[in-house]
Amino acid sequence: MLIATWNINGIKARTEGLKTWLAKARPDIVCLQEIKCQDKHFPAAPFEDLGYNVAVHGQKSFNGVAILSKYPFDEVIKGLPGDDGDIEARYLEAVISSKHGAVRVASLYAPNGNPVDSPSADGTKFAYKLAWLARLEEHARGLLTFEEPFVLAGDYNIIPEPEDVHDPEAWREDALFRPEARRAYRRLLNLGLWDAFRAAHTEGHRYTFWDYQAGAWPKDHGIRIDHLVLSPQAADRLVTADIDKAPRGWERPSDHVPVWIELAL
Repeated sequence: MLIATWNINGIKARTEGLKTWLAKARPDIVCLQEIKCQDKHFPAAPFEDLGYNVAVHGQKSFNGVAILSKYPFDEVIKGLPGDDGDIEARYLEAVISSKHGAVRVASLYAPNGNPVDSPSADGTKFAYKLAWLARLEEHARGLLTFEEPFVLAGDYNIIPEPEDVHDPEAWREDALFRPEARRAYRRLLNLGLWDAFRAAHTEGHRYTFWDYQAGAWPKDHGIRIDHLVLSPQAADRLVTADIDKAPRGWERPSDHVPVWIELAL
């Protein structure tokens, strides 16, 4: 089973590019982030025509996550538990059944957190980021009790290690590379979860995001912030993982690229 994650940075602007990639890569499940539209405005029909079931948790103009699946959804959960007052559409979870077995998959879009000292509805943007990641950790702790394969896939807005950024010093005070954010990611992994790409690759300086500014893409000035995090039961079935850089060079690209894994379910 091929499972991918891609921050699409606006589904309406990238529908054709996503269709092209789906036809080429043929993933079974795709987790999308930053769809930037409400549920009713998501262009589901082109993907249903390709054989995908569609689940959406959207928001007007901002955020928004979706899951495309070749297999039916047994259960769909919208929103990250732990804060009923959080109205941002950043988390969508589904139990998906295939002839090979069931897998739980979440598409997540963690808060950016920049500028670190900028105000938000409750404290600062960075405080909201850390609180959201703490909720994710607590939810993952609960999912582990099911002892099942699950994948937490998406844009974590966290650069885990210096080898995941082209210039660590330039990002030292950025919310994506601040020690507090990196510790939150390590705490998640320390529950017994696995960073799928890092489990399959030891080389550094493989990136999933290149800014539109300052020639970041042609200079390969990137960062790795899109991750598929696996439960032990999913990690035991991991065959391979990789990053597909090609779509970043397409016309009207997202600033992120797909990351994918193969599981032997």
